[in-house]
Amino acid sequence: MNRTEHWNTVYTTKAPDDVSWHQVRPEVSLGLIERTGISKDAGIIDVGGGASTLVDHLLEAGYSRLAVLDISHAALEHSRTRLREKAALVEWLVADVTEFVPPHSFALWHDRAVFHFLTDAADRRKYVEALRRTMPPGGQVIIAAFALHGPEKCSGLEVCRHDAASVCVELGAEFELLEQAEETHHTPWETEQAFGYYRFRRGVAA
Repeated sequence: MNRTEHWNTVYTTKAPDDVSWHQVRPEVSLGLIERTGISKDAGIIDVGGGASTLVDHLLEAGYSRLAVLDISHAALEHSRTRLREKAALVEWLVADVTEFVPPHSFALWHDRAVFHFLTDAADRRKYVEALRRTMPPGGQVIIAAFALHGPEKCSGLEVCRHDAASVCVELGAEFELLEQAEETHHTPWETEQAFGYYRFRRGVAA
C-alpha cells in the first residue's frame, strides 16, 4: 500500500477525533504562528493539515490566504465538511509533499503532521526542495516532529524522530532557527506523545 492509499484508508475508516494526533485546539502551533509576526493576509500553508482544526482557529483569528495541503483527499473532505460555508475561504491542495509544486508562494509553512513520517533521506531532501519552491527568502517555517524520546511508530508506520540539531541539518544553513518548543501531546485515549516544534526564517541561499 502506498502513502496515498494508507492515508485515505485511515480517513475513510476512522473519525477525525479518533486518531492519535487529533487536537481540539492546537495551542502550541497557534502561539508560534502568532509570534511570527506575519500579517494576517501574508499567506499560510498547513502541510499535512488534512482534518486538523488549525485552519478553523486561524480563520477565527482573522487570517486569510490560507491553504491546507494533504496527501489524502478524504482527510481534506472532513475539514471541508466541518467548515461548511467557510471552506470556500481556504485553498485545498491534494498532493504528496515530496512532489508538491505550489500554485504560488506563502509567507509561512506549518507542518505538524508530515516530517517525522519521512524516514528516507531522499524524501526529506524532496520535502526541503518543495519548501524552497513554496517560500521566498524572509518567509518562516514551523515544523513539529516527534522528539527523540517520542513514539517510534505512528498509524502503523515507522517514524524518524528529531531534535533541533537534526531538523537544522535537514533544512540547511539558509534556514535560521528562531524558536523551539516542546509539547507532551495527550492522545484521545490518554497516552502521551513527545513533540518538538521548531520555527525558522529562510534567508538567502549561499
